[in-house]
Amino acid sequence: MKLKLLCIGDIVGRPGRRILADRLKPLVDEQGIDCIIANAENAAGGSGLTPQIYSKLIRYGVNLVTLGDHAYKKKEIIQTLETEDDIIRPANFSELAAGRGVAFYKTGKGPVVAVVSLIGRIFMKPAESPYIVIDKILPQAASKADIIVVDFHAEATSEKIAMGYYLDGRVSCLFGTHTHVPTADERILPKGTAYITDVGMTGPVNSVLGRAIDNVVKSFRTQMPVPFEVASGEVKMESIVVTIDSSTKTAEKIERLSIRQDYKETTVYDTDDGKPEYFNDF
Repeated sequence: MKLKLLCIGDIVGRPGRRILADRLKPLVDEQGIDCIIANAENAAGGSGLTPQIYSKLIRYGVNLVTLGDHAYKKKEIIQTLETEDDIIRPANFSELAAGRGVAFYKTGKGPVVAVVSLIGRIFMKPAESPYIVIDKILPQAASKADIIVVDFHAEATSEKIAMGYYLDGRVSCLFGTHTHVPTADERILPKGTAYITDVGMTGPVNSVLGRAIDNVVKSFRTQMPVPFEVASGEVKMESIVVTIDSSTKTAEKIERLSIRQDYKETTVYDTDDGKPEYFNDF
């Protein structure tokens, strides 16, 4: 059976959430998507995630939510990480850290998708070895899921590429997050794993990784602390669409997808009950 997965790059603040509210459901219908995985570690004000925003992302159509180094930036998300089974933090955080590192979603067609979150160790805060941790998780995930996807949240491209080859043939897809800049190396690895070093971000186009340009430039020039506000204006949603054969667990196609939209007026979208709702509840 062929399944299509949509993996969405780091959602940055309100602009990233707005484009998901408007464009995700039409995109799912247009592409025939069976499972949506989104990294949401920057969805709340550009850093962290709150329970309220997590609930909205699920309402917009996201099936599985991954986090990264800002997983605990908003302390109120900790209870959600402990109680909800469709949101995960990096599995190679301490075993004593709140939350889980793998989550499962049963698609409408029947096959189950597992997603694992890992965090890199080069230019990042200390973490357990992602290699040792993923080796422990894979047997458990494979016993419950038909397809396994890994979100590798890392800074160094070499670290991501190495992990891609390490997991080639053992997972169906590995996509990188964290740098917010999409790479042009999407491909099917020799043993059948769909791979991309970084899928990019979902947030403001004219920005520095989603933040307002002037203050970021000022910080670099002066080395003084300044607030990094989320930028505004035109927004992009960067993602990959991966086609996977659930019987062989191998990927057949991976395609980068970038959608842009300019927000000049208040956005209106349809809620689950079909009534119009203005995007002013954040």
